[in-house]
Amino acid sequence: MLEEPVMIRVRTGRVLSIIRAKPQLTEVMVAVDGREEKAVNYNFLTGEVHPGDQVLLNTTAIYKKLGTGGTHFIMANLNCRRLDIDEPGHIMKVRYTPCQVKVLSVEEEEHPAHRRYRAARSLNGIPVIAAELHSMIAPVAAAVHKITGGRARLVYLMTDGGALPLALSSLVEELKQKGLIAATITCGHAFGGDYEAVNVYSGLLAAVGAAGADIIVAAMGPGITGTGSPFGFTGLEQGELVNAVHVLGGRPVAVPRISFADPRERHRGLSHHTRSALGRVALVPCTITLPLMDAEKTALVRRQLLESGLTEKHALVEVDGNPALAALHEYGVRVTTMGRGVDEDKEFFLAAGAAGIYAAGIYLEKKGAPGDPPINYD
Repeated sequence: MLEEPVMIRVRTGRVLSIIRAKPQLTEVMVAVDGREEKAVNYNFLTGEVHPGDQVLLNTTAIYKKLGTGGTHFIMANLNCRRLDIDEPGHIMKVRYTPCQVKVLSVEEEEHPAHRRYRAARSLNGIPVIAAELHSMIAPVAAAVHKITGGRARLVYLMTDGGALPLALSSLVEELKQKGLIAATITCGHAFGGDYEAVNVYSGLLAAVGAAGADIIVAAMGPGITGTGSPFGFTGLEQGELVNAVHVLGGRPVAVPRISFADPRERHRGLSHHTRSALGRVALVPCTITLPLMDAEKTALVRRQLLESGLTEKHALVEVDGNPALAALHEYGVRVTTMGRGVDEDKEFFLAAGAAGIYAAGIYLEKKGAPGDPPINYD
């Protein structure tokens, strides 16, 4: 009898049908506990699955009635008795767990881009957009591509604050297919990017040295762990990203989390997450881009910025984020946050788009083609 509480709920099931199959991920319907439910299989972890296969399922998320992440995950295909790995690489992620994976990281000498990575000693003043939520990367990417005419190489650095496998993000897959993101890097315990890195610092340098980034957007993968407490959420990493960018000689640009659709009071206007991350955790100044909004909403956000000390600590610039939303529509990118689309939560996406437009302006200015200057707050 176990003395400690079990932290995982495991069931066996049978694959009924394939919903969607991609090279790295397969969505299936499974029969489990007398019901038909959805499950995700990571092909590179557990091998391919087919209808009729008996599988071992992690059913914890569905059992706990989670929203984001509310699906079963296949832990093992009982019909697949043996999997082999390729040889290169010795860095383990998700370490010391049954799911630990081997990667070839840019820090390893045998990596083809290792020399380019080592040659990058700093970020050389390029803008790095630090975003709290995964959905923010879509308006950022659309804005950068539209404003720069596709000339700027935007590299996405995915942290391990949310989902660990990059393959879970259909959004990144779409942005890459449409040419809005040039390359991806997964750092920390996140894995599956075009380049792997051990931590945020080496990930940022890899974005410049290995992936040739002109602009970087850094954010966690899908999903975020949050609580009602000021420090109990993984989005706190936004402040740490600002610090890391400063250490490496980049220009940190922070996306404020702004919403007037979220029913929770702590997220109304400027989220308490942003106030904690940029007010308490960020130790150095950054640029916070604020979208143009109506007078009442602007007044609330400015008051929240002032009360949380962000006005004094950081540089605030006001940018019209609407071109980013127009670009999302032009490129056919549909994105949601907490189930809400652009029409339902416009200011959320305007704030992210404003950051992309501002960073694109920095890029154009360095290339000798300055865009419209942002409006600075007094």
